[in-house]
Formats: sequence, structure tokens, C-alpha cells
Amino acid sequence: MSSIAVIGCSMVDLTAYTTHLPKQGETIHGDAFGLGFGGKGANQAVMASRFKLPVSMISYVGDDVFGQSMLDNFEDLNINSDAVGRAQGASGVAMIWVETTGANRIIVLTGANQKLTEQDAVLAVQKDSNLKVVVGQLEIDQKVTAACFAAAKSRGITTILNPAPASKLSPELMSNSDWVIPNEVEFEMLHPRGLPPTSDSAIKELGETLQSRLLVTLGELGAALLNVDGTVTRFQAPKVQAIDTVGAGDCFVGSFAFAVASGLTESQSVQLGIETASLSVTLKGAQSSYPTPEVADQILHQVTKIV
Repeated sequence: MSSIAVIGCSMVDLTAYTTHLPKQGETIHGDAFGLGFGGKGANQAVMASRFKLPVSMISYVGDDVFGQSMLDNFEDLNINSDAVGRAQGASGVAMIWVETTGANRIIVLTGANQKLTEQDAVLAVQKDSNLKVVVGQLEIDQKVTAACFAAAKSRGITTILNPAPASKLSPELMSNSDWVIPNEVEFEMLHPRGLPPTSDSAIKELGETLQSRLLVTLGELGAALLNVDGTVTRFQAPKVQAIDTVGAGDCFVGSFAFAVASGLTESQSVQLGIETASLSVTLKGAQSSYPTPEVADQILHQVTKIV
């Protein structure tokens, strides 16, 4: 079977739900609190694993109770954690505020995740003989992800970069990314003229700058794919009532990575990401909002039958 490796952060999410965010110096009552597993890398690994394809995580956790909980979570979800190191100190956490509209604001404290080295990443890729896809983000040092991607590309493994949180890309990481999947905010950060992805010409311009395949997630508007011939295909998202958008982008990327590793067409791969992400925003939390393996299988069958 094909397999996927995800390099990135493993975190614990501390989420507060409220009608509105407090102003400076203001204290307000929230509506609910949630504690769950997160980190962009871990989220993407969890979503990819929901399709029952072998998935491994390349990361670090701390020696606190959160670290052990994350390792237990990987084991419960059948995600290989052989390449998840353990370091002294605090694990990564994310402080998340979610308003009733579903909009969110997040502060990330990466903690032990920063202990991951280039050597760790390269060794993890070299030891996995079945890898087809490697996925990364920007929550850890770009040099580490670039080294991981370079090792993967040397073996003909497809690399997928989700450039989040929004930041400029190093030349090394850019040159070793086969696919780049930004959202609208990240798109503007990467675009040479700071343009949004509202026009096909802006999408083509960023694709030429990155020299990689480009797929832009557009929230409730779906996604835009830059094809190899330079044309842009826009995919619509189903209309849903969003209550929490935390982790939706990771849900999309994890599903897309599975689709690429499984040999689905590009249209099917994009549509699969849209369908799973659209479902996730109707539920609270990140990983807790992702479709179960049974539901993921149903969505997969629908997408491959229709698209």
C-alpha cells in the first residue's frame, strides 16, 4: 500500500467559544471550552489516516502530560509515531478563540516541536520504503521541512506544502515543493504583488513565481486549481452552516494528500478535500470534527463516482 508521511507540529488545542472577542482590558464570559488534539501537521496526518492508508508522523512532543496524550492519540488512530521524538519541556499548544460565526483567531506555542532537526527529518524519510507523499507546513523551521522534502524528492516522492501560518518561503523549501496549497491569506502573502486569488491571472502569476503546482483553498467558495496548461479550474463547495472553521484547511490538505498517494485524478483529489472540509466546519474542534473512517469512505465513493 502507498503511505504518507507528515512533518510538522503536534499540539494540544485549548479552545474557547464566545459570541465576540474581548477588547483590550476587557473580560467576558465565554460559551464553552474544548480541549483536543491539534497542530497542523498532526491534523493533516489524522485526516489522511481516516481513509485507512498507512500514515506516519514526523514531529516532537514534550515530556509533560500533553506529550504522552498525543502519543496515545497517534496509537489509538493507527498513525505510526516511530519518528515522533520526545524532549524535555512543554509540548506545543494552541490557544484558540472561536466566535459564533465560526471565525477563529489562534496563538500557537510550538514548544517541543522546535526540537525536530534536519537529520531527524531526513532519516525518517529514508527509513520508510513505501512513501508516496510527504506533507509539510510552516509551523516548524523551514530548513527542517526543506531537508525532509529534498530527501523525499530524491526518491521520487511527491511533496505537498501547506504554507501556513502565512510566511515568505525560503528558496530551498520552494524549490523542493511539488504542490503548494495556500488559503486566501497565505496566497496574498506569497503573491509577488500581494494580490488576492480573485482572478485567474493572479493565480497564474503566483504559480509562475513558485514554479510548482498550485491549489488555492477559498473557504465557502471552494478551491482553485492551476492546471499544467496554465488554465485555472474553480471548484464549488457545498452550502453548509459553518460553526467552527478550526482545522478545516488541514482537513482539506490531509484528504488531498491521501488522494494523490492513491492515484486519484486531480479533480477527484480537489473535490475530496472540499467535501471533507465542508463537513468539518459543521462540527466543533479540529481533529474531532473530521469524518470518521466510515463517513470518509462514503465521501470517497461519492467523489470517485461523480467526478
